[in-house]
Amino acid sequence: MLPKNLVRFVCLAITLGCFAAGSIALAQPSLSRSSSQGQDRVVKIYGAGGVGGLDAYQSGFLVSPAGHVATAWSSVLDVDPIVILNDGRRFESKIVGFEPGLELAVLKLDADDLAFFEVPAATADEPVAQWGDPVLAVSNLFNIATGNEPASVMQGRIAARSKLDARRGTFQTAYRGEVWLLDLVANNPGAAGGALVGLDGRLIGMLGKELRDRKTGVWLNYAIPADVLRGPIGDIIAGRKTIAARTEEPLLDRDKSHNPTTLGFSLIPDVLETTPVYVDAVTSKGPASKVDLRPDDLILLINGRRVAHQRSFREQLRRIDRRDNVSLTLQRENEILELAIRP
Repeated sequence: MLPKNLVRFVCLAITLGCFAAGSIALAQPSLSRSSSQGQDRVVKIYGAGGVGGLDAYQSGFLVSPAGHVATAWSSVLDVDPIVILNDGRRFESKIVGFEPGLELAVLKLDADDLAFFEVPAATADEPVAQWGDPVLAVSNLFNIATGNEPASVMQGRIAARSKLDARRGTFQTAYRGEVWLLDLVANNPGAAGGALVGLDGRLIGMLGKELRDRKTGVWLNYAIPADVLRGPIGDIIAGRKTIAARTEEPLLDRDKSHNPTTLGFSLIPDVLETTPVYVDAVTSKGPASKVDLRPDDLILLINGRRVAHQRSFREQLRRIDRRDNVSLTLQRENEILELAIRP
């Protein structure tokens, strides 16, 4: 039989231990709360795809109460996509901005008073996140949600913050810059453009595209940090960076304006209403050949303005004097290039 003093000590220790454990539990942010906040702000995106096995869906997240959605630039956005909110509401969207170097696009819905993520800034004293922090990846991977069903939530940790550099040819991606390397499987089909959030519900980053080492087959799970996205998203929403096609400038006579022939290349046959602007052939010793335009290049922007299809591309060329230079932003495999063709 234990002495009374020892019994009192043991009971006191158990009581203090339970109190401490309860305090720690209360101090930890609620996992269900942060998951719910992520669900309310993450959207499902449906657009183009299907060709060559490409998926026609991906994820995004709201970054303003007025319906601005940040997502990853991909072939899904070759047409203006459909966006489905967490409550099942469906909206037609417009692409209002595109940052090629970040593989970032911003869409706009005709809606307001929506729950949204504030895109945080980072300072040396207060980083957005750091190594070892627990995180949640919220996305519509594998198209598991098509209406008001909840998106997928995966829990993991930040493994490191590092610079993604694919110039050695190991990984194929247009993005060069800072990333969160993740200790969770975030590179599944449809997850690109989803939100990486902390246990306090704050936005930490945007999930990147599927990225695989073509030599070893190793997958890389990463997200673009929120503080890297903050400036470009703000510029697009504020109208300081726009890619809308110019319609205010008059159409020039065909013998005074540009066309693909004057620039020294031809496009693939225009057989669809929204045929992409793929280069089919380049004229030898023509203006385009001098800047190394190549067959199969996909033209995304002309003079900084988006061209969603060949009809739009030819119309924009009709607004450019044949004597003027033409700047093209294009995608070559997984690389984003800018070329200036001088007639």
